[in-house]
Amino acid sequence: MKSAVVAVVGRPSSGKSTLVNALCGAKVSIVSPVPQTTRNRVRGILNDTRGQIVFIDTPGFHLSQKKLNTYMSDLVSSTLSEVDVVLYVVDGTREAGDEERAVQHVVRRASRPTVICMNKHDAPGPGWPAARASVAEAFPAMLPVEVSALTGNGLSALKDLLYAAAPEGDQMYPEDYYTDQTPEFRIAEIVREKAILQTREEVPHSLYVRIEDLEMRDDGATLWARGFVCVERESQKGIVVGRAGEKIKTIVREAEAELSEIFPYAVRLDMRVRVDHEWRKRDPLLKKLIR
Repeated sequence: MKSAVVAVVGRPSSGKSTLVNALCGAKVSIVSPVPQTTRNRVRGILNDTRGQIVFIDTPGFHLSQKKLNTYMSDLVSSTLSEVDVVLYVVDGTREAGDEERAVQHVVRRASRPTVICMNKHDAPGPGWPAARASVAEAFPAMLPVEVSALTGNGLSALKDLLYAAAPEGDQMYPEDYYTDQTPEFRIAEIVREKAILQTREEVPHSLYVRIEDLEMRDDGATLWARGFVCVERESQKGIVVGRAGEKIKTIVREAEAELSEIFPYAVRLDMRVRVDHEWRKRDPLLKKLIR
């Protein structure tokens, strides 16, 4: 039996979260068109007859001196030192640049067994030849597998490579697990996803979600969660609240619907919007949010 912890790394918007969800057969990571939606190490679990693979979906590796981005890049580097295998995900539609080369350097420096996956095979474009050439130059001894996380094409071959690279060992989680996330974390992430999708380019990177308390009611039939969608400025608060509170109501309604499908009970949310000035510059909060 094989057993491995696999770090999933790549540039922002390379499709890492969509890929992890597809490999695990369930929604593990939130997904949006906004780069760097993933901020934490999110664990997804793949079980089959060959053994168990635990994926750690990491934030997109981004060259930036902003404090939030620095924390996320440091998280990626530290994760690589703790895993058995690295799954390096490349967006095949984009030409390589300094950021891609920085990711390749970090992956090589980790000195871990590595599997290379070129994603978005369903979207051919002029970037593919340059992307393939960049991977071949950085990893001349390795043959990447080209996949589409959206259609599932190539995922079987990718799983074969991952299990071939994995060491022997006992499973780390029961076979019916596809993630080890706590209810508090899952609720906060789903609410954040819906808020990002509702606000798009206006405030996504300026918001975070804090869950204050959870309470099971109705003899275990309903989980109530109370918390806040936090933004940096008063103007952003108005955007998230919306006219007559319609936007935050939509965010809550969509999050409740998805969470009630994820959990074996109904989920009800009491979410308010709060201004937390310059939260992205505060180390204690960032250490709590990005882990």
